[in-house]
Amino acid sequence: MKHESFNESTEMYLKTAVELSNGSGDLVPISALAERLGVSVVSATEMVHRLQKQGLLAHTPYKGVALTPDGARQATALIRSHHLWERFLLEKLDMPWEEVHDHACRLEHAANTAVTERLADSLGQPTACPHGNPTPDADGRITPPDDIPLTELEPGQNGQISRIFPESSLLLNYLAARNLKPEQAIIVQEIAPFNGPIAVVCGEEIHHLGQEIAAHIFVKLDE
Repeated sequence: MKHESFNESTEMYLKTAVELSNGSGDLVPISALAERLGVSVVSATEMVHRLQKQGLLAHTPYKGVALTPDGARQATALIRSHHLWERFLLEKLDMPWEEVHDHACRLEHAANTAVTERLADSLGQPTACPHGNPTPDADGRITPPDDIPLTELEPGQNGQISRIFPESSLLLNYLAARNLKPEQAIIVQEIAPFNGPIAVVCGEEIHHLGQEIAAHIFVKLDE
């Protein structure tokens, strides 16, 4: 299936709904959709009503939205395409880790299913994007991540960075400059009071991360 029956705006709403629910099908507040997509709540509400009429989203008033089966199929296909293009750009074209996300955002809309699956085969069927987020399989299934945001760790806890979510160019550039990437070991050294920065040790460096940045870094705790 090619992503040709929907425009890019529609696709981004569907994709974002999957990502914010981690593929669980849980309701996603319209305000969360609006914040992630950088639009007003009014605009997001109008789009949600439009997608509901198309049978792609189900809306529970005052609670949020969930994808219908048709919406979920479209969204997971788009996420799979995005992740595979990121892998291709990183591994085959040797593009920087922090740059592949933006380029993949443009490429993800172009490929049909046949091209996407040829791409997956050429890359060895990867199960995660370069930023650690789980890639849907060809049937749209997503393995829920087993991790927690850095903001939930206590001083002295340690683990490995598992993924960066949600991604943005500014965030990825910031993290790349400090080598704060998936599979890097990380230890929480100190948390400043009053929602202050989190001091973490990664390699031989100590980084002081604001709460907003730390909320995008997910960690799999060491057992």
